[in-house]
Amino acid sequence: MARILMNHVYKSYGKDNLYAVKDFNLEILDQEFIVFVGPSGCGKSTTLRMVAGLEDISEGEIYINDQLINDLPPKDRDIAMVFQNYALYPNMSVYENIAFGLRLRKVPKHEIDLGVKRAARVLEIEQYLDRKPKQLSGGQRQRVALGRAIVRNPQVFLMDEPLSNLDAKLRVQMRTEITRLTKQLGVTTIYVTHDQTEAMTMGSRIVVMKDGLIQQVDTPETIYNFPQNMFVASFIGSPPMNFIHGKLQEVEKGRLEFHTRRFALDIPTGIAQMLREKQFVERYIILGVRPENISLDQIVFDAFPDATFEGIHKTDELMGADRYIHVDAGTETNIVARVNPRNRFQDDEKVKLVMDMNKALFFDRDTNERIMK
Repeated sequence: MARILMNHVYKSYGKDNLYAVKDFNLEILDQEFIVFVGPSGCGKSTTLRMVAGLEDISEGEIYINDQLINDLPPKDRDIAMVFQNYALYPNMSVYENIAFGLRLRKVPKHEIDLGVKRAARVLEIEQYLDRKPKQLSGGQRQRVALGRAIVRNPQVFLMDEPLSNLDAKLRVQMRTEITRLTKQLGVTTIYVTHDQTEAMTMGSRIVVMKDGLIQQVDTPETIYNFPQNMFVASFIGSPPMNFIHGKLQEVEKGRLEFHTRRFALDIPTGIAQMLREKQFVERYIILGVRPENISLDQIVFDAFPDATFEGIHKTDELMGADRYIHVDAGTETNIVARVNPRNRFQDDEKVKLVMDMNKALFFDRDTNERIMK
């Protein structure tokens, strides 16, 4: 199929050279499903459009299977793109919409018929082939848009926020459909989204972007557990990671503790040694801990008896299988912990919690980069 290589790719606009994408370097493997994720304006869709040939490249090189495509017209790149708004022709039937691209390429009629019916069968829309787009639901229209891409048998799929117009339940269903479909077809896929849940559940790797720059490229699990910086840590995960400002202090017998204005947390020996080697003792740093690693469980209290703290319960969110409680512990913002939904609290009730310090991360206060890499 296709391997994509992007070397030092830039995209700038206007006389002032305002960069939408800066020094983008990435290798996408054959048959890989990779997700570009980030907030609005981070450059992810612009990067996708440069691969598609819909945006000119200001600097750098893009290769597909060792062929430089910088100046290759979109129609010659063997790429199929699925858009956010489906881009279906309202006056054409589903069959005609799927077949349109093949007819432009003057594919023989019997091959078009076979291709359309094969795509419709894969997407389970065979019964809708005679309908017009206005007679379809949002999920069915998205399947038609996917069918139009599939039928061309391209070497690369490009998908630009294809699920953002669907309701929450349908998005979950279509996430599964697209993942299954791309695996079945074995097509290299670049998927753009601002939804970190889509990124985590769909991508074999994730490219996190901010202000036109790549922040981190890795598997969903690695990005979630070992974010390179505070932006990645806060953008990936819901609720986001807690950030607690404090000072790393040495106490008796060479132990290290993380001190805030209201409480202190003992640092496990191995982590303490790495922080000492990085020369962060007696310096202000930032502790990052995800809500699920702050607990009421006695097992965790027994494992980390010197990593407890007290706070005042302010509010909570029941999420079915989980309850997220927001606790005022004297830190810059309330600390969020994930607890068993059977636990109930009154407003302003005192709560004692414990942190799993083996899961804690530490960030440089000046650079916002993770200290231990």
